[in-house]
Amino acid sequence: MFDIDLWREIFQSINKNRTRSLLSGFTVTFAILLFTILFGLANGLNNTFSETFVDEASNAIFIRTGKTSKAHKGLQAGRRIQLKNQDFAYIKEDFDAETEYIATKVFKNITASYKNNKNNYSLIAVNPDNQYVEKSKVYSGRYVNQLDIDNRTKVIVIGKLVEEEMFSRTSALGKKINLSGISYKVVGVFSDDGGDDEERIIYMPLSTAQQIYGNNDYVDQINLTYNPDFDYNQAIDFGLDLEKKLKNRFNIAPNDQRAVRVYNRAMQNKGINQMTSVLGILILVIGMGTLIAGVVGISNIMIFIVKERTKEIGIRKALGASPKSIVSIILIESILITTLAGYIGLLAGVGILEWASPVLKTYFITDPSVSRSLVISATLTLIGAGTLAGYLPAQKASKIKPIVALRDD
Repeated sequence: MFDIDLWREIFQSINKNRTRSLLSGFTVTFAILLFTILFGLANGLNNTFSETFVDEASNAIFIRTGKTSKAHKGLQAGRRIQLKNQDFAYIKEDFDAETEYIATKVFKNITASYKNNKNNYSLIAVNPDNQYVEKSKVYSGRYVNQLDIDNRTKVIVIGKLVEEEMFSRTSALGKKINLSGISYKVVGVFSDDGGDDEERIIYMPLSTAQQIYGNNDYVDQINLTYNPDFDYNQAIDFGLDLEKKLKNRFNIAPNDQRAVRVYNRAMQNKGINQMTSVLGILILVIGMGTLIAGVVGISNIMIFIVKERTKEIGIRKALGASPKSIVSIILIESILITTLAGYIGLLAGVGILEWASPVLKTYFITDPSVSRSLVISATLTLIGAGTLAGYLPAQKASKIKPIVALRDD
């Protein structure tokens, strides 16, 4: 049962010994505050890295071409390397086991008009797999499919903001829109986590664009995703092998870095993973060091508290108090102070992170936050340490004979 006299006695003890209680609480508050801030900053960095690549698959590889910078096999420097449909077919066939999705791109700038609305947008001609490489989310209608490629159909898939700007927030599905003088039917609307720029894009079938805008089989870019079962090293080796074979295919010098550029996300992901791992370990060590310092601090204070109250314990025993009741009073007081101080430290840490969030974003720390379960676990650790630190000397003191306790200096 709830013993009101026991709690009244505990609060009276805390009130009479304010300095002691504040010192005990400050140790815990500071430990939890620092622990919360450190892990919040670490999570903020991880959020920044995650948001940077949110609009594309994490296992993506991008293939672009330029001009050769070195002569090779009798061919002069300055040759323009042009990707074509045959190169797409070559990669798809020869690297089938290593790839998950593979897509092509042709870039155009167009003027779109619908009734009285007109605006300029980026037009990208693609094939169906591009949806998964770009992580586009079709929420109305469908994406470009293989039948569109085979039949060179005049259909488009538009971004959410294109729909809002051109169709006055009404559904664009099934309507026809004029793109630089040519009419296309809207068959789908997509959203993209990459932001507004990604949602101001219009996609159309690659074959249609090749026929209408140049009557050729040119491709500006080939994107693919490597086998998701690959680890970082396997993915990096695959990217290097792909680059080597493409250079051989186009008669490019092995050390020419401009003619064919293969950007492999695996290399960046590996570096980020190593950095975040080291950062996580460093922060964990500092955080644990902070907790250990808090444990030592609260332990020392509790030992001092029990030592200071030896005479009081002797008087209680002389008046008939049982050892159990003496230990309970000290333990409950310790747990109460530690819990309250830990909660204050948690609130202060979360408050500081939220207050500093706009400033931290300029330093590439996005939405710094910390898991409640982690901080609660840290607080419980300190509570446990405070309980143990109070229990051992309290148990020892409760066994002292009253006459000995009353003689203690």
